[in-house]
Amino acid sequence: MALIFYSPINPAEVWGPELKKHIPDLDFRVWEEPGDPAEIDMALCWKPPAGGLAKFPNLKVIFSLAAGVDHLFYDPDLPDVPVVRMVEPSLTAGVAEYIVLHVMRHHKDQLRFAEQQRAKVWEEYFAPPAWTRRVGILGLGVLGGTAAGMLKPIGFQLAGWSRSPKQVDGVEPFHGPDQLGDLVARSDILVSILPKTPQTENLLNADLFAKMPRGASLINAGRGDQLVEQDLLDALESGQISQATLDVFRTEPLPAGDPFWSHPKITVTPHSGGDPFPETAAKAVAENIMRFRNGEPLPNIAHPEDGY
Repeated sequence: MALIFYSPINPAEVWGPELKKHIPDLDFRVWEEPGDPAEIDMALCWKPPAGGLAKFPNLKVIFSLAAGVDHLFYDPDLPDVPVVRMVEPSLTAGVAEYIVLHVMRHHKDQLRFAEQQRAKVWEEYFAPPAWTRRVGILGLGVLGGTAAGMLKPIGFQLAGWSRSPKQVDGVEPFHGPDQLGDLVARSDILVSILPKTPQTENLLNADLFAKMPRGASLINAGRGDQLVEQDLLDALESGQISQATLDVFRTEPLPAGDPFWSHPKITVTPHSGGDPFPETAAKAVAENIMRFRNGEPLPNIAHPEDGY
């Protein structure tokens, strides 16, 4: 039994030793030196080359190095084996912390103060109490539910939307296409943490923005192709949307000439909402490897038909 590792951003020289802390006899192999492909039955990867995993004829399971799995399902030659999403404390906490940070930035209108500082203008502004602010979260899975749990003690009026019914303590639930408009209409700050699926593509568009309260704001930490970019620029120009924080984009890295970089009402972050730390994530992966070795059921299996 051997595991093949691939990632353009996660160093194998870190992940290999971390995994071996938990499984000393693990046969850990890097993409460039896989040895006999027939010996590979597990893969741990992020954005492997298209068709690359198909060269391992005895591959039986793929562990994603991210919560999202669309980087794998893009591949038309992806082997028909279970794909396990990354669910581990540091990644979950990182995304939730990102959401809390930017909800608070929008709530306290820190963009206003940044503009005033650049212009050397002293003008007092006091945000209303958090309990008057309505925050809507698109996506109530592990990430969205954890973010809601962090926001709850601050006092925001929380609501969340999911594809199917879900209950999260302190969060008003909405679900299904028919209730999306209701969630959006009561969201002064709208957060998307949705995965990439055919149903979420272009979801953040002019029609959705028009349903939001005038002057509402947007945080997109889901996927870049959920946002119709020109529709956001138009909504910012008209004042329907007051500001936006964007962590994900259709093209990454964001091209130097993209208008988002210099827009005064947009905060750009480089897909930095959350990333698994090897110290904690390796433990989660190792536990799943042992489950696989022992023939036990694997948690957090992604479903190609759903996209996550």
